[in-house]
Amino acid sequence: MQGASRESLAAARERLDALATATGTDMVALAQELHSVVILLDKTVSLRRVLTDSTRSGEARAAFLAELLSGQISGTAADLLGGLVRTRWSRPTDLVDTIAELSVSAELIAAERDGRLDELEDELFRFGRIVAGERELRSTLTDPGVANERKAELVSGLLEGRAQPVTRRLVARLVAHPRSRNLEHGLESYARLAADRRRRMVALVTVALPLTEEQRTRLAAALGRMYGREIHLNVEIDADVIGGVRVEIGDDVIDGTVTTRLEEAGRRLAG
Repeated sequence: MQGASRESLAAARERLDALATATGTDMVALAQELHSVVILLDKTVSLRRVLTDSTRSGEARAAFLAELLSGQISGTAADLLGGLVRTRWSRPTDLVDTIAELSVSAELIAAERDGRLDELEDELFRFGRIVAGERELRSTLTDPGVANERKAELVSGLLEGRAQPVTRRLVARLVAHPRSRNLEHGLESYARLAADRRRRMVALVTVALPLTEEQRTRLAAALGRMYGREIHLNVEIDADVIGGVRVEIGDDVIDGTVTTRLEEAGRRLAG
């Protein structure tokens, strides 16, 4: 996002954080209400334009939305959305993207309150690995011709007893309403938001064998010193790397695997 939208997004995050500190705010219910508004705005171009029309005052836009959603959402959700449409947006889709982010963040706040945010991050990562490795499953979950009810059944069957309710809700939401994102990228965006809740960075670590708890702790600490932030490790096992470790953090890649070293040695010999 750029310009006005970036400022409006920052203000929206602050408002949600303020709600998170208020006692009695049902963040799960708020997340569901915001998601329902995202679905509405995604399919109604004219409504997005009206709610971001700079020729109308912010109060007029807020009043229009309040009348439209009257009796359908809670006062908390109405106040939050009213604040959003009062601010300026560079593009109509930026407003919807922000509401979508706040919806996910509300779920994350609920998990954080329960002390299960770490668990949520790990569950999202593991589900992403399952999808990446099962072509038929991925095809079914991303096929627009497959009914959302069928997709929800698949997700429920895969995650029942293996993931907490918030994880199941987020994954079901993503497969039912991907918002032009592929499934893997959607899961990654959720994981990034979860990491941001903890002011952490996420590192994808590829190794040939599982890391011990001591190795995980030492690696996370070393990376934390390099980047000046707490690092959450998502560990992927790949026997093809033979040995060593490969770390991806954002656009940075630290590749110390045996496979890469052998390839580099081969190139030097060939040269």
